[in-house]
Amino acid sequence: MIKSRLIPIIDLFAGPGGLGEGFSSYFPNNRTSHPFNIKASVEMDIHAHRTLELRSFFREFPEGKAPTQYYSYIKGKISREQLFRKYPIQAKRAADRAIRATLGKPEDDMIIYERLEKILTENGNKPWVLIGGPPCQAYSTIGRARQQAYSVGKEKYQKDARNFLYKEYLGIIAKFRPTVFVMENVAGILSAKIKDENIFNRIITDLKKPIEAVGVKANGWKTSTESLEYKIYPLAVEVEDGSQADPSDYLIKCENHGIPQARHRVILLGIRSDVQVKPTTLHKREDRISAGKVLADLPELRSGFSKLSIDAKGWYAFVRAIIRQSWFMECKKIKLSSENKNNIELSSVMRKLLKRIKNNLNTGGDFVPGKSKPEYRSDWFSDPKLGGFLNHSSRGHMREDLYRYFFAATCASITGKSPLLGNFPIQLLPNHKNARIGKGTQIMFDDRFRVVLKNEPAKTVTCHMSKDGHYSIHYDPLQCRSLTVREAARIQTFPDNYYFEGPRTEKYRQVGNAVPPLLAYQIADIVYMVIQEYSKILDIETNVKSISKDISKEQNYIYTSV
Repeated sequence: MIKSRLIPIIDLFAGPGGLGEGFSSYFPNNRTSHPFNIKASVEMDIHAHRTLELRSFFREFPEGKAPTQYYSYIKGKISREQLFRKYPIQAKRAADRAIRATLGKPEDDMIIYERLEKILTENGNKPWVLIGGPPCQAYSTIGRARQQAYSVGKEKYQKDARNFLYKEYLGIIAKFRPTVFVMENVAGILSAKIKDENIFNRIITDLKKPIEAVGVKANGWKTSTESLEYKIYPLAVEVEDGSQADPSDYLIKCENHGIPQARHRVILLGIRSDVQVKPTTLHKREDRISAGKVLADLPELRSGFSKLSIDAKGWYAFVRAIIRQSWFMECKKIKLSSENKNNIELSSVMRKLLKRIKNNLNTGGDFVPGKSKPEYRSDWFSDPKLGGFLNHSSRGHMREDLYRYFFAATCASITGKSPLLGNFPIQLLPNHKNARIGKGTQIMFDDRFRVVLKNEPAKTVTCHMSKDGHYSIHYDPLQCRSLTVREAARIQTFPDNYYFEGPRTEKYRQVGNAVPPLLAYQIADIVYMVIQEYSKILDIETNVKSISKDISKEQNYIYTSV
């Protein structure tokens, strides 16, 4: 039966593999093994590709059976080459599955299309799934705001090649006809326009009839002459038919689905028109998971200093000296309110906090020993064989930014919300042109410094973390820093044994661009049920054809006998 086979997954624009991790980890109650099998992950970035390849290697082993050499590598004890030499068969399979290539580049398209054709020919006519999210920066509302702030012309935005990368995804659909596809993008795609045409409406129209959109050839490869149509469904709102959905129905608010992050993304579920199965929707939780529930167990760290090496005692002395800064004196005039108390003097709270600053904190590292015990989904995050935390090192900050982080985190601890630039003492305001842009006293990026609140889901983790930590300030004022890569990965719901390759800036970029694996896991459940129902239909049709064939043979035997 079809349902007994592994369901192939092709992952395009895979990034570090968030969507793929959710699908490959999915484990339904009615099976003894994972039903989805990632056959190919396509990614152009060298560092994300190395992350994908390593995770593909990890999946070559049964759950919980990864070799000790894997852990030795991610802890920095052996090289990647040593690991792969020890397990050449698994390493070769991982290399075959993780394809470093750029969709839309002719020579790379040849590699991708040939590889997919081989995979899907071996799969026969069995169901398979396409997943992925074309790069989204051109659709991002933040990106468009920055373009406006920095006077980037509308014409340049209109010509941005990233606006049209979805057509590469579309070409794969037209050529290979997946049973189901999942396409993810930023919320800004709902309002983005190209030459006054709403880009989201164009994408929906093209996805419904992909061959009409790309023509009889997709990147030079002939598509089938048979008609091909898809119904496009939202996952947050139940509708009778995808055509009845409003654009806003496709917006997924991650905080409603057990993700400790207010990440809002557009996710489209495409089901081939011959698959007469209506999908379910994501289960909405009543509670919201706070950042503190997934971060509180990670080891405390101190911030570093950019362009300056300083030890723990030097850092301690620097932070304790905050009380002598002119801006601290200004804080005596600032009174804040909490839920239970009004008119709390900010400087008084700061003095008490500074007395608790520790003088023995370090800046962490690529592996920090410790015990993983998050308050939420320890079964998902923790790996007892790991014995610590990967990619958990603090970044270096400017001296003035440490002041700002301490101020912002202290305010947030009192009020339960991150302060805006207009709330900062004048001496702490950054001397950057993008801090005050606009007419009059308008501050365009008023939330330039944003605290990750302990008792609320975090704001969206973005790839901007690779540039600075201003949008991801740790809620603990005593650490005076932004989030580490591992903390960002926790908020994105990557398991602790998920290792990100490359320089730290590239690790931040990978985490920020990813789909939360725990959200992908829930989407995988919906896709699996669709394929299960479709498989039952195919089984019935196969049995009917077999019975009809037997009857025909019997009738023919009777006729010839007579």
